[in-house]
Amino acid sequence: MSDPLLEEPKPSKSIMRTLRNSFLTGLVVTGPIGITILLITWFIGLLDSWFTPLIPSQFQPSEYLPFDVPGIGVILALIIVFIVGALTTNFFGRSLVKFGENLISQTPIAGTIYNALRQIFKAAVENGQRSFSQVVLVEYPRKECWAVGFITNDIEGQIADIVGDETVSVFVPTTPNPTSGFLLFYARKDVRVLDMSIEEGARLVISAGMTNTIEEDEA
Repeated sequence: MSDPLLEEPKPSKSIMRTLRNSFLTGLVVTGPIGITILLITWFIGLLDSWFTPLIPSQFQPSEYLPFDVPGIGVILALIIVFIVGALTTNFFGRSLVKFGENLISQTPIAGTIYNALRQIFKAAVENGQRSFSQVVLVEYPRKECWAVGFITNDIEGQIADIVGDETVSVFVPTTPNPTSGFLLFYARKDVRVLDMSIEEGARLVISAGMTNTIEEDEA
């Protein structure tokens, strides 16, 4: 009697397995590309719908071409941001911005939203690539349970006095959406620094641990 474990797989099953693997591989390759293109197209279209109407009709490219030119709104938005940045570098511009900020801050709801967004943008611009400095493991949400986090800053003052030793702030993101998470404070001796880049740590979080980045990159 033949052993069923030693029998060759049926051709139909082999074909289906090959087709399935090919489809999943293609999905992994084309999915991120397609979503990225859709997001970029949506963003360009959004800016075009906002800023293109500000251009006088005689200067609209569609007046001289038989088709619409995408990206005009993006260029105009960049120019406006640059002009606003240049104007606010002088005393008059700073005074005008401060007046506008005070006016918005006194508005219910809008003031809270504006101040929160301003702090986020300011921190992102000032810190740049230093927003996340190291990938670490921290014990969270309980002892002997580890979570991936990112060191964001060295902490001083009242928080450091309470935590003790050298204190660091750690952002622990949620999976698979790393834009939300928890801000935690640890003594530096209680965090375990991982030998991986910020990009590798982010991929590990987004993939929910299905991507073992270091081993895969070295393979």
